[in-house]
Amino acid sequence: MPNRLAHETSPYLLQHADNPVDWWPWCPEAFEEARRRGVPVLLSVGYSSCHWCHVMAHESFEDEAIAALLNEHFVSVKVDREERPDVDAVYMEAVQAATGQGGWPMTVFLTPDAEPFYFGTYFPPAPRHGMPSFPQVLEGVRGAWADRRDEVGEVAGRIVADLSGRSLSESLAKGDQVPPGPEDLAAALLALTRDFDAVHGGFGGAPKFPPSMVLEFLLRHHARTESEAALQMVQATAEAMARGGIYDQLGGGFARYAVDATWTVPHFEKMLYDNALLCRTYAHLWRATGSDLARRVAVETAEFIVRELRTGQGGFASALDADSDDGTGKHVEGAYYVWTPGQLREVLGERDAGLAAHYFGVTDEGTFEEGASVLQLPDTDDLVDADRIESVKERLRAARDTRPRPGRDDKVVAAWNGLAVAALAETGAYFDRPDFVQAATDAADLLVRVHMDWQARLHRTSRDGVAGANSGVLEDYADVAEGFLALASVTGEGVWAEFAGLFLDTVLVHFSAEDGTLYDTADDAEQLIRRPQDPTDNATPSGWTAAAGALLSYAALTGSGLHRDAAERALGVVKALGGRAPRFIGWGLAVAEAALDGPREIAVVGPGDDPATRALHRAALLGTAPGAVVALGEPGTEEVPLLKDRPLVDGRPAAYVCRHFTCERPVTDPEELGERLRS
Repeated sequence: MPNRLAHETSPYLLQHADNPVDWWPWCPEAFEEARRRGVPVLLSVGYSSCHWCHVMAHESFEDEAIAALLNEHFVSVKVDREERPDVDAVYMEAVQAATGQGGWPMTVFLTPDAEPFYFGTYFPPAPRHGMPSFPQVLEGVRGAWADRRDEVGEVAGRIVADLSGRSLSESLAKGDQVPPGPEDLAAALLALTRDFDAVHGGFGGAPKFPPSMVLEFLLRHHARTESEAALQMVQATAEAMARGGIYDQLGGGFARYAVDATWTVPHFEKMLYDNALLCRTYAHLWRATGSDLARRVAVETAEFIVRELRTGQGGFASALDADSDDGTGKHVEGAYYVWTPGQLREVLGERDAGLAAHYFGVTDEGTFEEGASVLQLPDTDDLVDADRIESVKERLRAARDTRPRPGRDDKVVAAWNGLAVAALAETGAYFDRPDFVQAATDAADLLVRVHMDWQARLHRTSRDGVAGANSGVLEDYADVAEGFLALASVTGEGVWAEFAGLFLDTVLVHFSAEDGTLYDTADDAEQLIRRPQDPTDNATPSGWTAAAGALLSYAALTGSGLHRDAAERALGVVKALGGRAPRFIGWGLAVAEAALDGPREIAVVGPGDDPATRALHRAALLGTAPGAVVALGEPGTEEVPLLKDRPLVDGRPAAYVCRHFTCERPVTDPEELGERLRS
C-alpha cells in the first residue's frame, strides 16, 4: 500500500511512495506526530538522479525488517533537496560541521523540535569497510533516545546554538563592505593559477567538477585586462572537458563531474544546471576567441538541453539519471553510455569499428567497469575523414537510442530554468539558431504563467504545468531575473526586463539584511533552526552573487541607483573571500569584473526590420566587455530607460555605448561598435 509520498509531485519522493517505510514529507504534522509518540525523526535527504540515494533505497528502505524498525521507533521524513534547498542547506551545514564531510543521501536524526543530534550520509545494510550498518545506527539512536534522552537533548541544543552563532552578516558587517578592486581580482587570479591543473585542465584533483563560474570570471578578467594566463586556463580546461568522457561525444551535454583528475570517467547523471552554465561558458569562449571547438560544444549542448530535457509545457526537466537498465533488468551506472570493442563491431562492422575505437579511445581493457569504455575524443581529428566519422557517430547514436534510457526527473526548477533561458537565448543569438531563442522564450513564458503568482512571488518547482507548494529561494529570483535580462537583450522585448525588475524588488524587500548581505530564504518563509545564508558557489552560482549580478545588470538598463547600491553592497563578500577561496565564489568574481568595467550599457535604436539595426544589435551582443547589457528598440522607445532619448543618427540606426548612463558619441558602423566593446 503506498505511503504518504504518493500524494507528492516530486519524482524523487514518488520513487519512495511504495516503500514499506511509513514516510512523511517535510511538514509540521510529521514533527507533531513525533512529539505525540515521543520518538525521534529520521530525516533522509536526496534527489532523483543521485546514484547512492538509489542504492540506499534499494538496500534499506525497501527492506521489510529495516522498515519495521523505522516505523516502530521513528517518524521518517523524506526530502527532495532540489525542492527544499533550504532544508538541505541547514542540515548539511550541521553534517559537515560534525563530520567534516557531506553528501547524499544525507541521513540526520532530529528531535521533535527539528534539532539535529546524529548525522551521516549513506549507510550500508550490513557493516562494510569499517562503516556501521544502517540497522546498527538505528538501534544505537533508538537506545540513546530511550536511555539518555537528556544527553541527546543537550547535544542537539549545543549543535543548534553553534549553528545560530555562525552569523555571516555579523562577521562581514565588521569588514569592508565595498566591491573588490582591481588588486583583489588580480589576487584571485593568482590564487587560481596555484590550483590550476596544467596537465589535465581544471582545478584541483579528483573528483573534478566543471568550474563554470570560475571560467566565466577568467573570460571576463581577460576581456578587461588582456591577461593571457586567464584565457589559457579557460581554453585548456574547456578543451580537456570537451575531449574527455565527461562530455557525451555522441549526444552532446555534460555529465555531473569526473571521478578522476583526467576527465575520463564521469558520474553519469546529467543536470540541467551544469549544461545551461557550460553551454553559456562555451558560447562566451567562442565569442572571445572564435574557437570552432567552443562553437560546436555550445551548439551541441544547447541541442541536448532542448532535445532531452524540454517538457511538454515548454520548461526544462531537472536531470537525467546516472543509472539505466543494462539490458538484463539490472540498473547499472553508465549502462546507456559506455561501449566495448565488441559492441562497436556489432553496430559498425569490423572496418569502421576499428576507426571508431581509435577515434573515441575504446580499448579492450576499457576505461570503465567490466572492460567497457567511456567515449572520449583523443587528439586524432587530423587522422580521420570527417564524413566517415559523422556516419559512424550517426550509427552509434541510432544504436544507443535502442538501449533502455536513463530516467528523467521532470520537475521544473525555477532557478535552473532561468540559467537555461540565459544560455539558450545567447547561444541562439550568436549562432543564428532562432529555435534556441524560441525555446528560451517558451521556458520564460512557463515561469511567468505557472511559477509566478499575482504578487510576483515565485514557486520553486512545477511538474506537468502545476506549481509545487514550495516557495522560491533567493537563487530562484536571481537566476530567473538573470535569464529574463538576457532574453530581453536578445529579443528586444522589454517586458522581460520588467519581470526581472519585479523579482529583484522581491529580493530587496524579502531577502536583504540591513547591512546589504542576503539570505537564501525570504523573511516570510518557513522558519527553520537557522535561516540559511551562503555566498559561495556550489554546483550553481550562489543566490547571493547571482542576485548581485542581476541587480547590477538591471541597474545598467534602468539607471536605478537603488539596485546598483544593493549590488555593490552584496559584492562586499567577494572582496572578503575572493583572494582566499576564488574557486568557490567564481560567479561573484565575474560580477565584480562587470562592476569594475561599468558595466558597459549599449543602446541600439532603429527599425527592427532594418538590416543595419540587426547588424548593430549582433555586434553589441558579440562584444566581450564584461557583463555588458544591451537594449534594443525602435526610436522613441521608453519601455527600457536606457533607450530613452536615443535618436537615430542622420536617419540611420545607431548604437550608444554608455557607462552609468553617460554615453560616448553614437556609432552607426558595426565594426566600430565591436572595436569599442573590445577596448
